[in-house]
Amino acid sequence: MAAPVAPMTDRAVRNVVFVDGVRTPFGKAGPKGIYAETRADDLVVKVIRELLRRHPELPPERVDEVAIAATTQIGDQGLTIGRTAALLAGLPKSVPGYAIDRMCAGAMTAVTTAAGGIAFGAYDVVIAGGVEHMGRHPMGEGVDPNPRFLADRLVDTSALVMGQTAENLHDRFPHITKDRADAFAAASQAKYDAAVKAGKIGPEFVTVATRSADKGWGLATADEPPRPGTTVEDLAALKTPFRPHGRVTAGNAAGLNDGATGCLLADEATANELGLPVAMRLVGYAFAGVEPEVMGVGPVPATEKALARTGLSISDIGLFEVNEAFAVQVLAFLDHFGIADDDPRVNQWGGAIATGHPLASSGVRLMTQLAHQFAERPDVRYGITTMCIGIGMGGTVIWENPHFEGDK
Repeated sequence: MAAPVAPMTDRAVRNVVFVDGVRTPFGKAGPKGIYAETRADDLVVKVIRELLRRHPELPPERVDEVAIAATTQIGDQGLTIGRTAALLAGLPKSVPGYAIDRMCAGAMTAVTTAAGGIAFGAYDVVIAGGVEHMGRHPMGEGVDPNPRFLADRLVDTSALVMGQTAENLHDRFPHITKDRADAFAAASQAKYDAAVKAGKIGPEFVTVATRSADKGWGLATADEPPRPGTTVEDLAALKTPFRPHGRVTAGNAAGLNDGATGCLLADEATANELGLPVAMRLVGYAFAGVEPEVMGVGPVPATEKALARTGLSISDIGLFEVNEAFAVQVLAFLDHFGIADDDPRVNQWGGAIATGHPLASSGVRLMTQLAHQFAERPDVRYGITTMCIGIGMGGTVIWENPHFEGDK
């Protein structure tokens, strides 16, 4: 039973906290990937069940909503997946759910939308996350773009091809060279590999039983996309599929991937009541639109907007988790804010270039990693999760470290 709330006339905005986040290992999309014969909704079910398993102090009936994102809402990613996955996971039938889409920022938007409900008092506890099975459902499957986009010249033809938008970003910022993008990508692989070996990445995983008609049963326990030992020389030799003699390759961009993520969000008072841990406090967030042809620059205005609305500056941010859809997109963000390519505050455990980017699921991966980093860094008060979004958008969420030991 939900806790009683104050009369509406006395209602104040409540503190929203990130309790915990988990994810499946990420797989390579396609017939040879680990999840080739695994359903997308079953990946979400594993995530929901793992969150409840890790937090027996949370009565399942206290979950007020399940918000699950998917970019391609079709087939086993359709049918209002937040509700269907909740039922499949064994949550009480009284727990509602819904589906959400903001392309790459689906899980991020699931979190911010649910957080708004918590802050307002409509929810006490929410499960939010995302899934993308790009092997079963390639981005754009079944869509029918309105012909006016091109007929009325609302967007360039490149706007709907993410790799071409990254090439456009290189055009806009010619000082971001292919060599620089490759160096950033190689560093992402190295940082990710070091983090795995140090046990930083892995504790958030929920193992997934997989099935193959040829190979039988298996168990997914680690990310499939990373390429440890990747060098700049390796990356320099790769083809540029989006433009002859271009700068974007499979090596300096995230791949096509399958995977699911999920997190528990709560009102801070409710978390304390139930004995749930507080990993992060939500400070503020913002989404912003940009020209679809250079969607990768979206994190810049989104971050500027979030900082302005929270009264913070970029110098207040001690940790950054920037989604690596493309190396050029991260580098454009860093250049705008005067941050070095190798700044230790940025993606210190690597990023999507290494681990993969199953579109709508990635936002909660960023948040989960930031939460784990906060626990190790009581000297850091604020952190950011940010990402570019297809069709010309960016999203940024600012978090506060509850373990901060400095002056407030």
